[in-house]
Amino acid sequence: MTGPRLLLDRLATPLGEALLVTDGEGFLRGLDWSDHEARLTYLLRLNYRPFAPELGTAPVALRQALTAYFEGELDRLAAIAWRAEGTPFQRALWEALATIPLGTTLSYAALAAKLGRPRALRAVGAANGANPISVVVPCHRAIGSDGSLTGYGGGLERKRWLLRHEGAAFREARN
Repeated sequence: MTGPRLLLDRLATPLGEALLVTDGEGFLRGLDWSDHEARLTYLLRLNYRPFAPELGTAPVALRQALTAYFEGELDRLAAIAWRAEGTPFQRALWEALATIPLGTTLSYAALAAKLGRPRALRAVGAANGANPISVVVPCHRAIGSDGSLTGYGGGLERKRWLLRHEGAAFREARN
């Protein structure tokens, strides 16, 4: 099985260097941080075999939209076209994440209910953790039922920064 031609680019952000994986049509297929490159590679290898991205440049419009988002033009994420491969449940969750408005959060329980699977909290957590398109598919907007920060593949500091950047309310987790 041969997947789409994938290109790997890098973008400086206030949170560190971002890795951008795009396809030949300009769709974003992966976004993660350079210090989590192994995680991104693992997630993309699950669905793109063989996964061997070429070094390349992401579309200018995509780079500009991400840069503008990090500079405060928060609505620019909506302009980014993305595609993600995964199980039907994963894809449904990622689509649900993409509907969480800027400046808001949703609990894992509320996401499970939104998908019509209110008891599927672990499946929601696992699908959220398997999201290959960080920031644009805003898995950082998923929080605990008590409003506290919970895990984030890019690290809690990045999640905290992203939520503050977007003006979302959350509680710090109790230790």
